[in-house]
Order: sequence, then structure tokens, then C-alpha cells
Amino acid sequence: MTAPVFVVDTVPAPGGFLLDGPEGRHAVSVKRLRAGEELVLTDGRGGWAECVVTAAEGKDQLTVEVTAVHEEPEPAPRVTVVQALPKGDRGELAVETMTETGVDGIVPWAASRCITQWKGDRGLKALGKWRATAREAGKQSRRTRFPEVAELMTGKQVAAFLAEADFAAVLHEDRDHPSGALATAELPATGSIVLVVGPEGGVSPEELALFEEAGARPYRLGPSVLRTSTAGTAAAALVLGRTGRWS
Repeated sequence: MTAPVFVVDTVPAPGGFLLDGPEGRHAVSVKRLRAGEELVLTDGRGGWAECVVTAAEGKDQLTVEVTAVHEEPEPAPRVTVVQALPKGDRGELAVETMTETGVDGIVPWAASRCITQWKGDRGLKALGKWRATAREAGKQSRRTRFPEVAELMTGKQVAAFLAEADFAAVLHEDRDHPSGALATAELPATGSIVLVVGPEGGVSPEELALFEEAGARPYRLGPSVLRTSTAGTAAAALVLGRTGRWS
């Protein structure tokens, strides 16, 4: 699928359809689509439609012919990254690159060593930015199923989430740690995989013990230490390749 992607609330049935509003403006004024060109409409939840432009009107209206409607199946295994809150705008960078890579879920985590704190209106605004970033990155990377960005979780909530996974790993920064390598870990072919990325200061011993009790072992990612904003993307790419999701 190489046609540009636009998001709609509900995927239309075959036939004529008017794309307007912000998405219509983007299609007409930014992408400058014209009659005869192809595009995809998606609800971001796996539903999508193949379309052909029939006419462009004004600056924000595009008339298309919906030629076929599809439903992308749920991915297997499902890959979720628990992301400790990075400093500044590096959280949005992490969300963007993880979305482009193909993760299915992102869980913001208020780790004990996080410098950034989400509280009150500031927290709601930050969560909104993460979700908007996932949506835009999903469009840009031409996905039809965008990652779900969960509510902010505490360490105890993350532990409960890890306990339900079929495979859970805490990415550990110590190259001499006696844990195994994620590259050789036995991964499930179905179910759920959860990867935990700690903050700049690392996962605390208390959190590591809590997560291990929930069934999440520490794993090395590689010989170098990655920043918290890039570790999730690298780990997800490794897992997606090993499970056949990238085949």
C-alpha cells in the first residue's frame, strides 16, 4: 500500500464519498491530489478503503470513489512498549519512531527516576500530544491500525500489566548484567509481548524487583547504551523482525 493515508471516523462503503475538514484540506492544499490519483481512508483501527479521486473543490473538499473496503487483522504477537517519561520533547520523538516502526501499544510510565512529571492539566496536555503524535505518525507511515497510547501508569499498574503478558522484558542498560540478550530470548508466536524502557536514570532496583515478580525479566539490548527515547524503537524493531511481523 503506497497511496497516501487520510483518517476518517468511519470507513465509508463503496461508492462516492466527500473528504472535507482538516483531512480534506490536507489532501487538497498540501498533498494537492487531483482526479485519477489514489488514496486510502482509514479509521486507524484496522479498517481501510481504497479510493480514487474524482474531483477537488476549493481548498478543503475532495470527492472520491471508494472502490474496495478492507479490515486489517489484529497483529500477532501484539507488541507494546512501556515508555518511561523522557525529558522535554523526546517523548514525542519516541512515540513517533515507535509508531513508524510498527508497535501496537504505548504505555506512558511515571518511573521513580523520571525527571519529567505529568500532573494535572500539564499531564493531560502531554498525553494528548503523545496521542496526536501517534495518529500523525501512523498516517505518515501509512498504517491502517494506529498504536493505542494508554493512560499514564504507575509502577504498580505497570507490574499488573506485565503479569498479563505472554512475554515481558525490562531493557537493562548494564552490559555486564547476568540477564540474557533480547536477541536470543524465546518469543511467543501469538499473544502479547511487552517491552519496558526505563528513564534516563535507569530502572530502580525496587522497580526491577517489582517487575521481575510480575514475570518480566531484565534483558540486554546490545553492547551500547541507548537513550530512553530510542531504546523502545530499537527493541521493537528487533522483536518485530524475530517474530516474523516484518517478513
